[in-house]
Amino acid sequence: MKIAIITSNTGVEKAELEAPTAAITDAGWEVEHLAPEVGDVQTMVADVDKDAVHQATRSIAEASVSDYDGLVIPGGTVNADHLRLDDDALALITAFVDAGKPIAAICHAPWVLVEAGVLPGKTLTSFPSLRTDITNAKGSWVDEEVKHCPANDWDLITSRTPDDLEAFTSTFVEVFGR
Repeated sequence: MKIAIITSNTGVEKAELEAPTAAITDAGWEVEHLAPEVGDVQTMVADVDKDAVHQATRSIAEASVSDYDGLVIPGGTVNADHLRLDDDALALITAFVDAGKPIAAICHAPWVLVEAGVLPGKTLTSFPSLRTDITNAKGSWVDEEVKHCPANDWDLITSRTPDDLEAFTSTFVEVFGR
């Protein structure tokens, strides 16, 4: 199994990048970090404090859905806002949906799914401030620790905040591993 994690190059919530990366490698799978530009990815803690710098090893533009078995989108307000304006990120997400491959998104990451137009008929959770955006995008929002929605022939796993990371990672590992 090979899983893609996509982020912008700045504003990624540290725990929401590191915990999924660890869960993927603990499952014995390969992980590839994609960003608009290869190189430094600045993480943040609570969207405020700069923290670690991680490395994106491939650009989103160079990625192909056929190279991966699943997609993880970490949160971070700035991260999600940058990704939802990135045409390559939106195209990759749409390709995952069209291929019926699973996507996991946490916290503010569903903003990218809103922009990609893939939420009609899906039920998901997110950081609470995204509720209106999700419902306006014809998704159904719930306030749950983790939500797995298999509707429309593709699996979507979502969670609200870093506090939900344990449930988020265990659920996406289970679903991706099917």
